[in-house]
Amino acid sequence: MTDDQMRVLHRVVMPGERDFDVLKLYVDGNVVFGRKAADLQSAAEQVLAEQTQTGESRVGGSYRPATKEDSAEIVGRRSIVVPSGARVSFCTYFNAFPASYWRRWSTVDEVTLRVRVRGEATILIYRSTGKGHLERIKSLHVDSDTPVEETVELPLAPFIDGGWYWFDIVADGRTAVLEQAEWCADTPVARGTATVGITTFNRPKFCVEQLVALAGSGDVLDSIDEILVVDQGTDRIEDHEDFAEAAASLGDKLRVIDQANLGGSGGFARVMHETVESGRSTYALLLDDDVILEPEGVLRAITFADLAKGPMIVGGHMLDLYNRSVLHVFGESIAKYRWWMVPAPHTHLSHDLAHAPLRHTDWLHRRADVEYNAWWMCLIPVEVIRKIGLSLPFFIKWDDIEYGLRAKAAGVPTVSLPGAAVWHVPWHSKDVMTDWQAYFTERNRVITALMYSPYERGGNMLKESLFITVKHALAMQYSTAELMLMAIEDALKGPGDLHPSIVTKMGELRDLRAGYTDARAESDLDAFPPVRRRKPPRKGREAVPPRNRRAMFQTAIVGGLRQLRPVASLPKTHPEAVVPHVDQTWWLLTKFDSALVSSADGTKVAWYQRDPQRFWSLIKRASALHTQLGKDWARLSEEYRDALPQLTSQEEWVTTFESASSSRTDKK
Repeated sequence: MTDDQMRVLHRVVMPGERDFDVLKLYVDGNVVFGRKAADLQSAAEQVLAEQTQTGESRVGGSYRPATKEDSAEIVGRRSIVVPSGARVSFCTYFNAFPASYWRRWSTVDEVTLRVRVRGEATILIYRSTGKGHLERIKSLHVDSDTPVEETVELPLAPFIDGGWYWFDIVADGRTAVLEQAEWCADTPVARGTATVGITTFNRPKFCVEQLVALAGSGDVLDSIDEILVVDQGTDRIEDHEDFAEAAASLGDKLRVIDQANLGGSGGFARVMHETVESGRSTYALLLDDDVILEPEGVLRAITFADLAKGPMIVGGHMLDLYNRSVLHVFGESIAKYRWWMVPAPHTHLSHDLAHAPLRHTDWLHRRADVEYNAWWMCLIPVEVIRKIGLSLPFFIKWDDIEYGLRAKAAGVPTVSLPGAAVWHVPWHSKDVMTDWQAYFTERNRVITALMYSPYERGGNMLKESLFITVKHALAMQYSTAELMLMAIEDALKGPGDLHPSIVTKMGELRDLRAGYTDARAESDLDAFPPVRRRKPPRKGREAVPPRNRRAMFQTAIVGGLRQLRPVASLPKTHPEAVVPHVDQTWWLLTKFDSALVSSADGTKVAWYQRDPQRFWSLIKRASALHTQLGKDWARLSEEYRDALPQLTSQEEWVTTFESASSSRTDKK
């Protein structure tokens, strides 16, 4: 094994910022952030001087048991000081080694743990199984006033179903300093590089902060050829007060492309196109503009893709931006019969690692196989882009899902890699199912099902889509129901409408929503008339959820019969109730003639008002359109599949980019 062939797969890292909410993602134990200092040596010595009983600034002092007041102190991006008698573990999301993923998908069959330690320490090496059982593998003892490097070779053979490697450090005699640790492999495979692409729309602050983080990521930048920012907004990133400093730090690695708003799919298609055309990078790394990146994930994703058995899409997990110890999404799949996105088998949404860490969460030890990875962070090989094309012109929603399914059909798997992640705004803080995005969600879901569903007429998708539309109508969310019907009408037009409409559709959606009261929101409840109700709830009983499927259908029928009655005069002038977003369910809203309903982020409120005429018009159209879609399913499936290569070609997208550029220029 030679030094030039030893490839670092996974470095042990500490938080890049002094954020106490994320500590448990990196180190398990009593840990604090240490003093800032010019370098590791001086930082560690400061801590050592305070932790030795004699006060001498040396690695020494007689042994004493750790107390509750003793804390390990993070003194660098890769270093930690562990006081005498204390113990810390790296059985954590960012620092345990995801052995089962390397076992399943890479050419590596053995890893080497390499640690650099001084002081007196026992290093305990563990592994887990796919069942979550823990096993101690080996222990090392170090007692030295100068740094000592220890290595341990570990097989990947036992990890076919799941499992991780990690190590703990016990300062069992005197204080210990972990200077660095890394998981390596003996491999001559060449190192790839990436073009990072960020698509942004009116989020200059978020985007600039991302650039600053990348500029300060040290040797991570060595693996990045270029950072492309596709700016599609009117509040431009280059006008932000901190942009100039960020741009100066990145130098010629940064390029901003000014483009009309083509949504996420248009922005990321531009990144894919530019990456292929430049001919420099091995990969295109797609990043959302509303994320905070753990930069080490860039290296891990690139390294994993380099050493994969074949071309592979490598995605990052999603952590909750607002509750930063929460792992919001571990992996995703498609429920084929419903044709809807769901957590990957045996995984769960919104898992708080601070309260239930990796060591104590059995399901995290089982390898999760996914069908796609969302484009909040996703590494795509250039050779895959050349093979299967760019994104479909979906604007937003389902573009990343469709790409993963298209890649899978072409023999290219997707892996969501533990330890590569971003903090992203969680879905429950957005109104993605009721605002203008409902159009794209419905249309793109239908088109993707037409191309990939293994079931005749999409299985249960059409029935579910019809029921969702009815629920929105019952809930007085008429604009949402109308958007869903427009989506089906456009899907019925066939593939020829996708590229032309990506430039114009947002304007049509804004105009449509302007005519609906449920889409017009205010920031102040007092902007609306006071709540008044002609009759109190019967016997003082508030509405309760339907107990079962039968009760749910009964509630829907009763809600439909209610639409046969005209709206009384009082609900037209005064809302009957205030409904917080958490209670915004169709079965509750169908019991009112009008209600004030708050948004998911708690910043606005809209006045929902029952309109029987509009309700019956929507129901009639919904029935007709879903029936038509069922009749035309086979023909449309063939049309969309046949058109896919052209729709995703660079040539077609270049035409759209040029059209969008002309549109943006005309508006200036």
